[in-house]
Amino acid sequence: MRSKWWGGLAAVLTAAVAVFVAAQPAQAAAGFTVSGTRIIDGNGNPFLMRGVNHAHTWYPTRTASLADIKTLGANTVRVVLASGHRWTKNEAADVTGVINQCKANRLICVLEVHDTTGYGEQAGAATLAQAVDYWISIKSALAGQENYVILNIGNEPYGNGSATASWTADTKSAITRLRAAGFQHQIMVDAPNWGQDWQFVMRDNAASVFAADPQRNTVFSIHMYGVFDTAAEINDYLGRFQSANLPIVVGEFGHDHSDGNPDEDTILATTRRLGIGYLGWSWSGNGGGVEYLDMVTDFNPARLTSWGQRLFNGADGIKATAVEATVYSGRPSGSPSVSISPSTSVPPAGACTATYTVTNSWPGGFQGTVTVKAGTAAITGWTVAWTWADGQRITNSWNAAVTASGNTVTARNAGYNGTLAAGAEASWGFTASRSAANTVPAPVTCTVA
Repeated sequence: MRSKWWGGLAAVLTAAVAVFVAAQPAQAAAGFTVSGTRIIDGNGNPFLMRGVNHAHTWYPTRTASLADIKTLGANTVRVVLASGHRWTKNEAADVTGVINQCKANRLICVLEVHDTTGYGEQAGAATLAQAVDYWISIKSALAGQENYVILNIGNEPYGNGSATASWTADTKSAITRLRAAGFQHQIMVDAPNWGQDWQFVMRDNAASVFAADPQRNTVFSIHMYGVFDTAAEINDYLGRFQSANLPIVVGEFGHDHSDGNPDEDTILATTRRLGIGYLGWSWSGNGGGVEYLDMVTDFNPARLTSWGQRLFNGADGIKATAVEATVYSGRPSGSPSVSISPSTSVPPAGACTATYTVTNSWPGGFQGTVTVKAGTAAITGWTVAWTWADGQRITNSWNAAVTASGNTVTARNAGYNGTLAAGAEASWGFTASRSAANTVPAPVTCTVA
């Protein structure tokens, strides 16, 4: 985000170009990994970022903000750092302190170098290569933190000028240099065009960038401001990454901006529907005419702004959807504390079945997977439904559009997994709250759309 120092961006979306699917082989064992479109935490469980950005490098004494951000329900914080090219360098000791504060508050810490913002258009901006030099210089603070830290190489690394064309090659080079230097962390890369990718450089080259990572552990980050002012633009952009089986998060967004009025309601609803993480901009301290992007006034969590109220407490917001990373709760992957048999619907021939399985369980909550299977004929869409007997409630979901009314749950296919050949399968997942009882619902019905 350049709100504190730069003017607005005037941009128009151009024609869409297809994104190609990238193969994703086995991942490295340490820390966060990628599985298709999903981010997987160090315990092997899906993790959805639900958090905010915090401008640490300009407000280094405001470390108490991390506890405040957690108290309001976030599970992730994206921390602004400086490499020394435009702002005072955050040295290894300072970064260690930030990571320790994140861990103490059970937050996942996305660290980003802000000096790269608008390179090629913004005077004095650092290159991605210089950002990599910075990460290597503070490697001592990052080693062994793969379960808790994701490296966002550089913020909004190109403006709107001719240098934007260099994004693909420079991003590949940055990723391979970090891997060659021994970094095992999950890597996040920002889009060019001040993060908004209105020229679709990141979108159309994402598959080749992903393939350039020898660990296949790169996540893409789009920043949604005035370029993303309609539901069609938001759904199309995020949907193309889903169709390409590539992971993406909304690394920054707001409810308003100098370059236009982003559709924050659709951003929140679509990320929930598609199982995509988001990080709102920003906690506090904005200037330059965009102070309205502060979520709290004067870093005071008791003084939520209208934007803060919307993001933390509104529909599809942080409190409604955030689930803490299981690296903090200690829940292992694939080892449910309660063994529960699957429930399968019995459909008519040629329709579909739905198999409901509890894959993990812990006090007060559990994780489930629903597998939809086409019958003796191909289908072009499906709807799964059930009624819970024990007051369970969905807290998060991915790969399906899920709605709930009381004890009744209805899930419809996403745009990319509704068409199934005869006998083919598609799976979607969810987390839910529960009481002591957790009866498997029956029946679990599947109907063809």
